[in-house]
Amino acid sequence: MLARYAAKAGLQHNMPPHRLWHFLFTWLKSQGIDDALIQPYSGHASRTSLEIYSKIALGPAQATYDGVIDQFPV
Repeated sequence: MLARYAAKAGLQHNMPPHRLWHFLFTWLKSQGIDDALIQPYSGHASRTSLEIYSKIALGPAQATYDGVIDQFPV
């Protein structure tokens, strides 16, 4: 099911679910969705912990990230 949605969105076929999870919340933040609306769906205990999604920039940085993340040694 995840592969089908990833393909429909034009994302990598082998994108791990956790990366897609972070991508979703980063995208919601970039669209101006308030933390109060995101927090119940994210599973984060507080809105403060959602700040990380505000600091992640999509766009040109995403291509760089995609190019190196698969080389992460873990």
